[in-house]
Amino acid sequence: MSKEIFVAFATQKGGIGKSTVTALAASYLHNMKGYNVAVVDCDDPQHSIHGLREHETALIGRSIYFKALACDHFRKIKKNAYPVIKSNAVNALDDAERMIATEDEKPDVVFFDMPGTLRSNGVIKTLSQMDYIFTPLSADRFVVESTLKFVTMFRDRLMTTGQAKTKGLYLFWTMVDGRERNDLYGIYEEVIAEMGFPVLSTRLPDSKKFRRDLSEERRSVFRSTIFPMDTALLKGSGIREFSEEISDIIRPQ
Repeated sequence: MSKEIFVAFATQKGGIGKSTVTALAASYLHNMKGYNVAVVDCDDPQHSIHGLREHETALIGRSIYFKALACDHFRKIKKNAYPVIKSNAVNALDDAERMIATEDEKPDVVFFDMPGTLRSNGVIKTLSQMDYIFTPLSADRFVVESTLKFVTMFRDRLMTTGQAKTKGLYLFWTMVDGRERNDLYGIYEEVIAEMGFPVLSTRLPDSKKFRRDLSEERRSVFRSTIFPMDTALLKGSGIREFSEEISDIIRPQ
C-alpha cells in the first residue's frame, strides 16, 4: 500500500449530499489549502464527481473564455486539476494504486466517494483500508438511526478488532435547515457522544449554492473539480471551516 492518506466520505443513507461534499472538500484542499489531491469515484453507477469532471472538461474544450481561465488558474497554483478516477467499490483500491503509480505529482490525500449502501460489493473491504472516514448525517430520526448503526458496526466489528486500518471515524451534520431547532442537534450530539463518536463542529447548511456548477450561462462557480470556488459564495457555506477541520485531522503529526 502507498503512503498517501486515504479518506472516505461514506454513509448507509443515500441522498444526503455525500458526493457534493467530497467534491467541495477536495476542491478547497487542492486549490486553496495547497494539498495535492486525487478523487476515486466509487459511487457506481451514478459517478457524480466523474460526470462533473467530464462536463467541465467539455465546457472548457469549447470555450475560449473558460480555457483561458483554467490556464490562468493552473499557473497561479502551479499544478493541474486533481485527477478523478472512475471506479467501483470492488476495484477502488487497485485503481487508486495504479493512479498513484502513474502520477508525477503524488497526491497527499486520496478521497473515495463511496456508494450509499453497505450492500454494494466491496464497500466494507474498501472502507477497511481507509485512514479516515467522515460520515454525513442530517437531523432526521431515520437518518440518525441508520447512520449510528453503520458507524457502530464498523467500529465494533472492524476497527476494534484490527481488521480495519482506520485511525478515525467522524460524523458531521449536513443539509442543515436554519429553521430547525438548535437544541435538536444538541440532543442528538449528547447521544452520539455517549456512544463514543466525535462530531465535527461545522454544520453544513442546506444551500442551493452547493449545486452551483460551471455553465456557459454563469461566470461564478461553487461546485467544481477544476476551478476554485468563488470566494463570495464560499462565505457562509461552512466549506472553509469544514475543510480546515478535515485538514487538522488528517495532517501528519
